[in-house]
Amino acid sequence: MKSFTNANPRNLPQAVKTAQQARAAGRTAAIAGGGSDLLGMIKDHLVAPDILVHLRAVKGLDQVAAESGGARIGGLITLDALAGHSLVRGRYAALAEAAESVATPQIRNVGTLAGNVCQRPWCWYFRNGFPCYKAGGNQCFSVTGENQFHAIFGGGPSFIVHPSDTAPALVALDAQFRIVGPAGERTIAAADFFVLPKQNAARENALADDEVLASIHLPAAATGMRSTYHKILDREAWTHAVVSAAIVLDMDQGVCRSARIVLGGVAPIPWRVPAAERLLAGQRVTPELAAQVGEAALAAATPLAKNAYKVPLTKAVVRRTVLELVL
Repeated sequence: MKSFTNANPRNLPQAVKTAQQARAAGRTAAIAGGGSDLLGMIKDHLVAPDILVHLRAVKGLDQVAAESGGARIGGLITLDALAGHSLVRGRYAALAEAAESVATPQIRNVGTLAGNVCQRPWCWYFRNGFPCYKAGGNQCFSVTGENQFHAIFGGGPSFIVHPSDTAPALVALDAQFRIVGPAGERTIAAADFFVLPKQNAARENALADDEVLASIHLPAAATGMRSTYHKILDREAWTHAVVSAAIVLDMDQGVCRSARIVLGGVAPIPWRVPAAERLLAGQRVTPELAAQVGEAALAAATPLAKNAYKVPLTKAVVRRTVLELVL
C-alpha cells in the first residue's frame, strides 16, 4: 500500500480547500467519512491517494434534527445510529430499514450515510483490476462475461448496479442532498444525484472531485404515508442486494393516493418505475392489483445473458412489498 498523509479539517470549507490545494499541487486527494469502502479500494490498489481528508473532526455532521416538518440528517451519521434513530424510524421507516440491512453490525457502526450513498460499484471486474469503464478503460467486461448480478435497466455502456441500500430509500422519500464544494453550497434532488453510464461511464453521481455530500433533507411525512424497504440477498451476511425495493405509499383508509417505487440492485442508479406507481394512484390495493404493479415495474427490463432471473424475482419483491404496506 502506498503511504499517504492524513488531514483532519475542522469544517467543510477547510476540508474542501485541503483537497483542492492538494490537487493543485499535483497530489491526489480522497475525502473520507467512515472510510470503509475507501480503505478497501486502497488495499485493492484501485485508488492511491497522497492525502486522506478525514471529516470526523467536523462537528454536527452526524446528527438528525427535525426541520420544517421534515428532517435534516448529517452525512456522517453512522448507519447503525441512523437505523435506530426514533425520528427516522417513526416517520421514514424505509430509510431506517435500508440502513439496518447494510453489511454487518461492525460495518454499520463505522459506515456513514454519505459513504453508503457514494460508494463505488462492487462489480467483480472493477474490484479485481480489469480496465473497465469504471477504472478508466473503454469496455464493460460483464456484457459478454459473468453478469449474474448486473443491470437489467439503464445499462450501457457499463452494466454495473448501484450498490447502496439507502439510496433507493432516499429517492423514494423524495430527499434533497446538500453538497458543499469550492463554489459554496448547492442542493440537488436525490433522484438527480445519481448518474447513468450513458451520461458519464466513469462516475456514479454528480459530485465533483472537491465536493462533499454534507447532509440529506427529508420532506415532511404526510399523515397517511407508509414506507418500507425489502432486500433479497444471495447469502445471509455482508452482501449487497441482488434486488431490492423501497416503496412509499400515501394511504387514505385503504385507498392509495400516490406511490413512489424505487428499485435497487437492478440498475446503475436507483431505478424508479412511474408506470407501476400510476397503477396504484387512487386505487384500493388488492393482491390482484399488487401483482399488476409488479408486472408493470418490470415491463421495460432488458436482462443480460445470465441475469434474467432478476425479472420474476423483482416482480415478486414489488408485489409482496406493496401488500406488506397495506395489510
